[in-house]
Amino acid sequence: MNIKRDIESQIKKASKKIGVITIVGPRQSGKTTIAKELFPDHKYYNLEDIRLRDRISQDPKQFLDNHESGIILDEVQKYPGLLSYIQIKIDEDFMPARFILTGSENLLLSEKISQSLAGRTSIFQLLPLSINELINSNYLKENYLEQILFGFYPRIYSQNLQPSDLYPDYVTTYIERDVRQVKNIGDLTNFQRFLQLLAGRTGQLLNLSSLASDVGVTYKTIESWISLLEATYIAFRLQPYYKNFGKRIIKSPKVYFYDTGLLCYLLGIDSVKELSTHSAIGAIYENLIVTDFKKQLFNTRSSSKLYFWRDSEKNEIDLLIKNADILYPIEIKAGSSFNSDYLKGIKVWDSLHQEKSLSHIVYNGENDKISNTKLINWVEINEFTDLIS
Repeated sequence: MNIKRDIESQIKKASKKIGVITIVGPRQSGKTTIAKELFPDHKYYNLEDIRLRDRISQDPKQFLDNHESGIILDEVQKYPGLLSYIQIKIDEDFMPARFILTGSENLLLSEKISQSLAGRTSIFQLLPLSINELINSNYLKENYLEQILFGFYPRIYSQNLQPSDLYPDYVTTYIERDVRQVKNIGDLTNFQRFLQLLAGRTGQLLNLSSLASDVGVTYKTIESWISLLEATYIAFRLQPYYKNFGKRIIKSPKVYFYDTGLLCYLLGIDSVKELSTHSAIGAIYENLIVTDFKKQLFNTRSSSKLYFWRDSEKNEIDLLIKNADILYPIEIKAGSSFNSDYLKGIKVWDSLHQEKSLSHIVYNGENDKISNTKLINWVEINEFTDLIS
């Protein structure tokens, strides 16, 4: 059973008026599935097939001309030279949604797509399943610990897999195919160690020098590897918000992983019991919530921005949603009962910020409201849609 994706309506809307639809995201996030479902009459080709690439390279123009009614080109980053031929075809003979492109390397970072397809494509970022998508398809696990452990990749649910059925092979494939091909990294053992050490730093301020020392590589190498994880949708940096707050504000980013199941695998966590007592459970839970907000932004194509805030005295807001000129502070807590300490960061934030907005706490307890702060249970995180759209 395929799971309906929240981003579908956005893709359908764009497909009526633009010639190229580009869907990017991590491997196995559902890009091919959604492309085939939304464009069933388009001929499908997977450009990971080297024989296919060789055949196309003999006459790229003729290959495209042979598919006047539409074509899906999967893993298009494997053949970036084809983009210029697509540009010519679109300019010569426009047809809405003629070309559907997918890629597991972030084409937003690619010079080629910005040069060749500027103004000709709508780009959609499809991450693994959101909490809302799992709720709507009746796949959400009974408790947050189990949900964190299983993660959000569609195959887990459509094929009824255990985490151990997916994540070991996923990491092996990622390292041996994507990492080796994109960055041509020689020592893959060091890279795997880097992945595991970075997982241990999820939700923390990112100190590249410390990480480089622990891995045994240079600062420049770590910076390059972090960029690779971002380009291939494995992890991302959450930037701090420090406008108008002076020098007392922390300006280092935090790091999060796009999938909690993958994160748990990298941390060596393979049971709910182990996860429940793990020293990083608070950070892992924070990762769950922050990443779901990221998914909501992508699924709605929102222009809102996500930040965190922290000062030199360790007062902190876990997540800030910036919608136009309004900042919404959100604290993320793994507890199931409200504690007045949860409001500490919000109170400091309010004292520094003149324009006060409704604040929120996402946790495992009952929905409630205390003063100007709403308490939201994690499964109802979609309540924030109005704040980010």
